[in-house]
Amino acid sequence: MTKEELKNRTKIFALNVYKFLMAMEKSKAVDVVSYQLFKSSSSVAANYRAVCRGKSDADFLNKLKIVDEEADESLFWLEFIQGLEIECDKLILEKLIKEANELVSIFSAGIKTIKQRNNIK
Repeated sequence: MTKEELKNRTKIFALNVYKFLMAMEKSKAVDVVSYQLFKSSSSVAANYRAVCRGKSDADFLNKLKIVDEEADESLFWLEFIQGLEIECDKLILEKLIKEANELVSIFSAGIKTIKQRNNIK
């Protein structure tokens, strides 16, 4: 997958999360969870754009670690919504969880590759 394809994929993930959240039930508690998920999912897309502009392997690696953390946080909030059994489209929730898992795997593998290439522990 190219950088441009992954940039687009992360943006689509953020957009899909936003659409999912807009259709979800509303309450003060749900709003807090929704806000956290919105922030982390949009951060995946925004920070991956920064990764693509990395000036060195070290800069690229540090930025990619942030993206990986935000993708994992998004996965947490999606699983949290699932665990709380908040009223929402369960099929879309499952698809978002799958996508978040795949993004975490992609970014974690990228981090591992850069560390191995640069002999970083």
